[in-house]
Amino acid sequence: MIIIPVQEGESIDRALKRYKRKRQDIGLMKELRKRKHFTKPSIERRNEILKARYKEQKNQD
Repeated sequence: MIIIPVQEGESIDRALKRYKRKRQDIGLMKELRKRKHFTKPSIERRNEILKARYKEQKNQD
């Protein structure tokens, strides 16, 4: 749970901006999307390997 204390005289827009930055830093939305469905570890590993091959091929060009 993210707690953002609003200081005296601080606008709500500023507090929302801090909240959004903090949420992005801790990777909350990424984690929620990841937990939405289960993927087998073997498939995750295969995707990592394919991604690495793609990046390596892109760097060589």
